Amino acid sequence: MAPIASSAAGFDPRALRTRFPILDRKVHGHRLVYLDNAATTQKPAALLDALRSYYSNSNANVHRGVHTLAEEATGLYEACRGRVARFVNAPEERAVVITRNATDAINLVARSWGATLSTGDEVLLSEMEHHSNLVPWIMLARERGVVLRHVPITADGQLDMAAFASLLSRRTRIVALTAMSNVLGTINPIAEIAEAVHGVGAVLAVDGAQSVPHLPVDFQALGADFLAFSAHKMYGPTGVGFLVAKPELLERMEPVAGGGEMIREVRLDWASWNDIPHKFEAGTPNIADAAAFPAALDMLEDIGMASVRSHERELVGYALDRLLGLGWLEIHGPLDPDRRGGLISFVDPEIHPHDLAQVLDTLGIAVRAGHHCAQPLMRRLGVAATARASFGLYNDRDDVDALVDGLVAARKYFGVA
Repeated sequence: MAPIASSAAGFDPRALRTRFPILDRKVHGHRLVYLDNAATTQKPAALLDALRSYYSNSNANVHRGVHTLAEEATGLYEACRGRVARFVNAPEERAVVITRNATDAINLVARSWGATLSTGDEVLLSEMEHHSNLVPWIMLARERGVVLRHVPITADGQLDMAAFASLLSRRTRIVALTAMSNVLGTINPIAEIAEAVHGVGAVLAVDGAQSVPHLPVDFQALGADFLAFSAHKMYGPTGVGFLVAKPELLERMEPVAGGGEMIREVRLDWASWNDIPHKFEAGTPNIADAAAFPAALDMLEDIGMASVRSHERELVGYALDRLLGLGWLEIHGPLDPDRRGGLISFVDPEIHPHDLAQVLDTLGIAVRAGHHCAQPLMRRLGVAATARASFGLYNDRDDVDALVDGLVAARKYFGVA
């Protein structure tokens, strides 16, 4: 196995690439340049081995059985909860609810904590939110008559903090914001926001789908009440996500799905609920993928999240310089790499983003094109779609150079001067 530690950033991306089998493949005869990490990351061999090991050696249902396989499966499943708690510095393991994904976690907050809201209560969001942090609150507003407010963004794609201060009031019950925009890359000042939110007696729910995989995140230092994120954006499997929350809030919340492990006692016309976090985990969970996920956390912890951030900050800085140097791209979001994560959304005014992505694909370069599940933000930016390059641990300057060469080739293909 190739060593991780070796470069100034803390590790060698080229050496790390050897741990990801899919990165050996060719696409249309070219080396795969995978730049769609904000959508999902690729998986290391250690994760694939852990998944196979679970099904080969310990497959059973969790929490109910007393036989050896059931106890092993339960131990692996609960070990994932413990690892996640330590990874983000949750106050205790029972603060971690295992969900299907970040979207599922946000919906849990909206449906359960949101049930405490009444007509006229306000939920404060922003213009840069992913649909997963908009639609659950839209549904809540339709059901309960709550009022949705939205913090605007500035011209350079950052939260308008003056507007935030004016919108936040004693009528605000929930503030739900992304920690890092999946379109703009903007890193929001969550700790500062949390202090203000608690000052008016509201709670803060944070969409950490883009931040937790790329930045050091300390839940307790962050000051948030809820934090949602997904394993599959952290070099882990699909189908597993997490809601980290203050235990005292989870204790007050009602479950939103019934059956299975979430019960304590059931009679024909009455039921009581299990302790947290189990009362939110109805039915047979995604045991295998939860059991495998710690293999991805091993890799991230071995590298260190500070090194992850350092690598991606350097890479996005280099990419911004090279892309701006082309002279024709419209780049959205902050131009300061200290203010943004490792992704860049851009538009070639002469080529539709979908056409651009298709040409890049013929060169083996995978980028995302579309509205990125952020249609309101697209309208705010005045575009129908953007192309987005998003970086991971295995990307380096060669990948950025390949992207730039591909953008030049696309212009030649379409006959754009």
